[in-house]
Amino acid sequence: MSRSATEEPKVAVVIGVGPGLGMSVAHRFGREGYTVAVVSRSDTRHADYVASLAAAGIEATSYVADVRDSKQLGSVLDTVAERYGRIDLVYYGPGALDLDARRKTITETDPADVQEAMSWMYPAVDVVGRVLPGMVERGGGAFVFAGGLSAVVPMPGLGALAVSSAALRNYALTLNAALADQGVYAGNLVIGGLIERGDIHRLVTSNPEQFGNVGERTLDPDDIADGAWELVRRQDRAEDTFSVFA
Repeated sequence: MSRSATEEPKVAVVIGVGPGLGMSVAHRFGREGYTVAVVSRSDTRHADYVASLAAAGIEATSYVADVRDSKQLGSVLDTVAERYGRIDLVYYGPGALDLDARRKTITETDPADVQEAMSWMYPAVDVVGRVLPGMVERGGGAFVFAGGLSAVVPMPGLGALAVSSAALRNYALTLNAALADQGVYAGNLVIGGLIERGDIHRLVTSNPEQFGNVGERTLDPDDIADGAWELVRRQDRAEDTFSVFA
C-alpha cells in the first residue's frame, strides 16, 4: 500500500549545486528528512555529490540543467515532481559571476550587460511558476533564494550584477508577502563574501597574485545552510544576511 502524502518524505530541489553552499544546503535539508534532488549545469561531479549525501543517509538524485535553458530546467522539475509526487522546497542559488571576464563598473554598464546579468534572475520566476501551484494545492512549501550583498549595499564595481542581485532579492521578498496567507514561504539569503569550499573560493585562493590574499575573511557554507533551514523552519522573517563586511 502506498503511503499517504503526509507520510511521504519531503522533497528538496537544490538548483545550482556546487561543492560549497549548494552541497551544504543539500546536506542540511537532507538531515531534516528531505529527499534531495541536486541540479547543476554539468554532471561532472554529480556522482560524488550523490555519494556524499548517501553516505550521510540521505536519499538523493542528480539532474543536469542550465537555468538559462527554461525548457531543460522545466523538464527537470517535472521529472522530479513525477518521480516523487511533490516538491516541497526549492533552493535557487546558481552562480552568476564569471571571474575570467572583466567586470564593468555601474557607470560602464550598458543595457546588454544588464540583460545578460538578468538571465540568471528570470529563471527564478519560471521555477516558481512551475512549482508553486503544487505547493499551494498541498498548503505548504518553501522557496529560498541566494543573492549577493550588492542587493542591499551599493557596490559600483559589480556593475550589472548588482542590478540583478537587487531584482532577485526584491522578487523573493515580494513573493514572501504575496504567499503569507497560502501556507507557502519564500525567503532570501544575502551573502557578502567568499564561501569556503566553493568553486569561486578555490579560484580566488589559488591566484593570490590576481585576487589578493583573502585571509580569514570567508564564510562557512554550513553556517549559511543552517540559516536557510532556520528561515524555512521558523518562517518568521523573510531574509537573513551573512557577510564578512562589518
